[in-house]
Amino acid sequence: MKSLPPKDPVTALTFSRLRALNAVTETGSFSAAARRLGVSQATVSQQVRDLERALGVEFFRRSANDMLPTSLCQQLYETARQIEDGTGRIAEILRQHRTMKHGELRVGLGQPLPGMALIRAFRAKFPGVDVKIEMGSWGRIVDAVGEGRVDVGVLPEPPDQDRFRRRQIQSQSVVAIVHPGHPLAGRTAIGCADLMSERLIFRTAGSSTQKVVDEGFRRAGLAPRPSIVMDTRDGVLDAVSHDLGVGFMWSKGASRQAELAQVPCREMSRERADHVFALRTTSNPLGNAFFALEPEREESSYKGGSSV
Repeated sequence: MKSLPPKDPVTALTFSRLRALNAVTETGSFSAAARRLGVSQATVSQQVRDLERALGVEFFRRSANDMLPTSLCQQLYETARQIEDGTGRIAEILRQHRTMKHGELRVGLGQPLPGMALIRAFRAKFPGVDVKIEMGSWGRIVDAVGEGRVDVGVLPEPPDQDRFRRRQIQSQSVVAIVHPGHPLAGRTAIGCADLMSERLIFRTAGSSTQKVVDEGFRRAGLAPRPSIVMDTRDGVLDAVSHDLGVGFMWSKGASRQAELAQVPCREMSRERADHVFALRTTSNPLGNAFFALEPEREESSYKGGSSV
């Protein structure tokens, strides 16, 4: 090889040349290396030849259709691979930095709290990130996380399945809610039997609240008939605020102002754990940051009797 090596060989070791060298070493041919790198075969062969000429060495010997690495190439390959891998990690760190400053996070909530408290804490840390919220029933949010429509969800007792990673953030129970003028508003505790003569406002199937309510009445051996069935939590709150009956909600599940009384029900008093959860197979920096947050504690603005 007629060219003389440079005084400083490092100047010849450009990233594109090292990347081409690694690809040919790993695939055994210029054509295969070109397919891996998404460039032309001529580009790969030119980068390798330029590196050989600049350094005055030979990295490959041709045998039939294969490019066989020389002993020198084999000695250099491990370090060259580390350089390429390190450069890739640098690029990923920079990509994550840009994402954390200007990305988008999709969150699924079954109820405002504690999810909104988590979102507030997240926005304080990442003010440039857009947050998109999908709200719905327990079943809808489980589907949203499972189908990848949202990056992370917040629900009471999401499925304990291998496909999800979960972290508990608080616990709460389901309580009855009534208009402040309702006869039950002053009670410190009630049982399901006390509710059988009341106009009951239920949620539709798929609601985590309704699952607990149904379980409580079954435990009491009772089968109530609701007077109203609502498909949203806000619908229940509005109906109760108009004194249309007795509804049910999670004890820490809302923060907006309303003069409603919470009344603990004995058969529904077991605390259920709220979790933040996401698919194990999909992970992104913003989702991981949200997953690690602790919610800022808020006192519910709903008024009610003393705890049991």
